[in-house]
Amino acid sequence: MLLKTVFSGFGGQGVLMMGYVLAVAGMREDKHVTFLPAYGAEVRGGTANCTVVVSDKEIASPVASSPEFVVAMNYPSMVKYRNMVKTGGSMFLNSDLISETPQRNDVRIVLVPANTLAHEMGNDRSLNMIMLGAVVEVTGLVSAESLGEAVETVLEGKKQGLIDMNRQGLQRGARFISTGK
Repeated sequence: MLLKTVFSGFGGQGVLMMGYVLAVAGMREDKHVTFLPAYGAEVRGGTANCTVVVSDKEIASPVASSPEFVVAMNYPSMVKYRNMVKTGGSMFLNSDLISETPQRNDVRIVLVPANTLAHEMGNDRSLNMIMLGAVVEVTGLVSAESLGEAVETVLEGKKQGLIDMNRQGLQRGARFISTGK
């Protein structure tokens, strides 16, 4: 198993944190992992993306020229990555900010209203963890338990309320996928 995921969106949407939490969760499961972040000069509001590769064997390159999974948190990200997803892969779209879907029949399109779900939870900043919870529910890249533990590791030293909010976001995203609401 060698699975490549690209997370992309505006700076401030928590794109890099999504990738980092996934990478830490993979390490907790003793998988080989790479995390390659990239962002523009103006972090909040500029573009941000990262690539995470999770494998059961050593990883030769962290670059994902044809990822199995793409997470697009905004329209420009969807446009940039829509043709890069490997045939048979999945594209996760924040349907609150992306009204048009890629015209591809060879990939699975998963629409997640991350902004709406975060607003319903009472914390608009949880949209990244909602999306990550949805991604992991569909892909099975790591277990939900490892993902929750990774949030605690990444946010170590922060207020417990922030950790709890992020864990609830993961659960909300997974529940959206499993129930459709």
